[in-house]
Amino acid sequence: MNFKKIKRIAGLMMIFGLFSCTSDDVYESIPADSLFSLKIPSNFPQIAQNIDTNFPTQNGVALGRKLFYDGRLSRDNSVSCAFCHEQQSAFTHHGHDLSHGIDNLTGKRNAPSVQNIIFQSEYFYDGASNSIQMLSIVPIHNPLEMDESLPTIVEKLKQDAQYVQLFRAAFSNGEVSSSNVLNALAQFMTIMISADSKYDKYIRNEAGGNFDQQELKGLDLFKNNCASCHATDLFTDNSFRNNGLPPNSKLNDLGREEVTGFRTDRYKFKVPSLRNIELTAPYMHDGRFGSLQSVLNFYSNGVQHTENLDPLLQNNSHTGIPLTQEEKEALIAFLKTLTDYDFVKNPLFYHKT
Repeated sequence: MNFKKIKRIAGLMMIFGLFSCTSDDVYESIPADSLFSLKIPSNFPQIAQNIDTNFPTQNGVALGRKLFYDGRLSRDNSVSCAFCHEQQSAFTHHGHDLSHGIDNLTGKRNAPSVQNIIFQSEYFYDGASNSIQMLSIVPIHNPLEMDESLPTIVEKLKQDAQYVQLFRAAFSNGEVSSSNVLNALAQFMTIMISADSKYDKYIRNEAGGNFDQQELKGLDLFKNNCASCHATDLFTDNSFRNNGLPPNSKLNDLGREEVTGFRTDRYKFKVPSLRNIELTAPYMHDGRFGSLQSVLNFYSNGVQHTENLDPLLQNNSHTGIPLTQEEKEALIAFLKTLTDYDFVKNPLFYHKT
């Protein structure tokens, strides 16, 4: 996305008073072509997705939000996107090591956070999708999660007079269609930007961004030991790496290899963003660690040497990242500065019936 274009759009919206709407009761009063006021954080890298052809509008976002919370996207009408992506937990399934689906089935991976999606180039732990407009197909089709098809979802929604109205207001063709379902969900996820943590205020020299000595020490340790993989202010480089986690024999999850078919990608998983990490336990792709202390204990003493272990975790004297307990505590103090309380309380992401 061209940053000058974003600024120009934002400026026009300010001139004409096109501000974000949070009420589900005023769909008809908002023009279908009114653009959403999308704010791009100054300390973030460039957008990785092309949103020009599906730029969020007021009605598109409102429709996407409603769909995100609707169980009718699943086969038995019981599991919504929000079922595994809860706002108070930075849109993860807090307390669940693995995602849950219809018929009380259990998936094979921990539910990743839904945040800063437009800045990511690939999605899911194995990179099964590289498009914000197509990523929703993966959980919808997954037999352990929603186990539904888009044509069936469309038929359900066509029976709902309110949805017919909302699709008409959100899209120029007015259709309740598979593509518009995906487009609406993508528009809602486009606006889910988390960039107002204490860390962000520190980086942008804003009020509320003062670090204490322990947090400063943790930041320094992070830069020296973690920032190569958890890069930029997104805290991920969007790569896939084998971090030496012993394979979970109960899941037989091959990671990135399941997408590429390459043996060299075995047990490689996407580097997750650390934003809001304080709220997103349990950790790792299979949710095996319940605390940040456990994660750091693993990196300090538990990394397993495999044939394609990431080179950054290998050195002549120690496999992993040697850390003292004091250093771990400082790192945890820093990681907690990445919590964005405004994001997890933002009424734009609430569902109103």
